[in-house]
Amino acid sequence: MARVIGLTGGVASGKSTVAAMLRALGAVVLDADAIVRELQQPGTPVFQAIVEAFGPGVVRADGTLDRAALGRRVFADPEARRRLNAIVHPAVRERLHQEVERLQRRLPADAVIVLDLPLLLDTAPRQAYPLEGVIVVVADEGTQVARLRARDGLDEAAARQRLAAQRPVREKAAEADWVIDNSGSLEETRRQVEALWRRLTG
Repeated sequence: MARVIGLTGGVASGKSTVAAMLRALGAVVLDADAIVRELQQPGTPVFQAIVEAFGPGVVRADGTLDRAALGRRVFADPEARRRLNAIVHPAVRERLHQEVERLQRRLPADAVIVLDLPLLLDTAPRQAYPLEGVIVVVADEGTQVARLRARDGLDEAAARQRLAAQRPVREKAAEADWVIDNSGSLEETRRQVEALWRRLTG
């Protein structure tokens, strides 16, 4: 059976960068964010439930979900965030379980499946998925704020609000089996990822 590893980290910690490096080394990466976008397409049960819960203000003129408007709502309101998570997470979890089962039937025993899960150890316990271990990607808070501002065009207050909405990454790191520090250069991160890959596949 292929090994199944969870990958998570704080917002703008560089988790997607690490996921891309692992994919390049040979891992099969299942991206929870991509699955969320698929499940939120117009006409799906998840889309309908979100519109019923949050109203037409989260729908664009073309009928698709306005993820930015929804994000502003849930990051400013913990209760709204819980309501959204209760709609989205069970559907994502079910799809990921299906995908892992499908891959386990198809992949060789020495393969590595990485579940790229932003909220693992945050709102989803590791027991929610069939994981052999968990990688947490960390970066210092100043780096996270700077990346968020550059990536999403946020001011500093909004960027810090996004950080505050998640569990502190140091707490997640304390529960990790492996930690990748992405505060430095890309090359420094790559060396850590390659060393971890050798451990996973050696």
